Amino acid sequence: MALWGRRFLYLNRDLTGICSPAFRCLSNNLSEVGRLDTPKLGGNYDTGQLFLHKVFGYRGVILFPWLARVYDRDLPNKKELGFIRDKLPEPDLPTFSNNVGAPAKEIKGRTHTYYQVLIDGRDCPYITHRAQTESVTFLGNHSENTRNLYAIPGLDYVAHEDILPYSTQETAPLQHELFDKFLLYAEGQDPPFVAQDTLKAWQEKNHPWLELSDVHKETTENIRVTVIPFYMGFRENQQNNVYWWRYCIRLENLGEATVQLRERNWRIFSLSGTLETVRGRGVVGQEPVLSRDQPAFQYSSHVSLQAPSGHMWGTFRMEREDGYAFDCRIPPFSLDSKVEEPEDLFIT
Repeated sequence: MALWGRRFLYLNRDLTGICSPAFRCLSNNLSEVGRLDTPKLGGNYDTGQLFLHKVFGYRGVILFPWLARVYDRDLPNKKELGFIRDKLPEPDLPTFSNNVGAPAKEIKGRTHTYYQVLIDGRDCPYITHRAQTESVTFLGNHSENTRNLYAIPGLDYVAHEDILPYSTQETAPLQHELFDKFLLYAEGQDPPFVAQDTLKAWQEKNHPWLELSDVHKETTENIRVTVIPFYMGFRENQQNNVYWWRYCIRLENLGEATVQLRERNWRIFSLSGTLETVRGRGVVGQEPVLSRDQPAFQYSSHVSLQAPSGHMWGTFRMEREDGYAFDCRIPPFSLDSKVEEPEDLFIT
């Protein structure tokens, strides 16, 4: 839990872990983190800015920003467009309203800032039940098996509004193996940590596989689903290339009633003309509960196609404590490949 008094920031760890800053409780197990700074309403945060995640409560540091296009289906200015209507029969088309068979909608993208961040390793044990800390993955070498995926521990993407900035007198305020490789303490600077050449080289070399470009959002019965897809590259598999994407999903309960995710139902359309249905219990082996105290859950998964592009959409089956169940829509999103040849991640 995050608490602050007289603008000093504290972390409270109890049996339930780190709680949302909006949730307050009494405890003697407090540790001072730093001094809370005023959140920025305009402009971006700088590299080296320390922060507390507004939703998940972990400590982190900003590496660099991404300017993303956010497609929010809860906002107005929607236009009619069947983006795959010419390729799928009518019963298989995704519907984007409460009306069965409603036409597809084109959503106007709005630019928004997200940040590439490092997560403090001390906080990872307290958030793994609500947010994966190894969600950023990449492919191995071309010579390796297609299914070999590797993870970068403690790397995340955070929206501007989820940043609670703070400052501290510590010269090593974050525990992460890449912190000292990427950032250098610079006394008198604000923030007092600046990018090293290693961070700049790493960002430039891996830009195609780290880049956050599109974000998709939709809310059903107070459950907001956010999807961020990432192209990972391709690998040769016999006669065909296999194209890989990872996608990060965040579910957030905006209401008062506690709900639990019971099932997932995906539709995956490939440019080759195939349409696949994937159903199963929960997500990543869990059936997360979204409550008022812990309203959000975030995870990442992967999909591969034998075509350079496709689309995904679907639903999550949600259940309230009184037994009422409903389907929460997953906003449709594109799986787009890039021209660049994949390269190995560079960390020295």
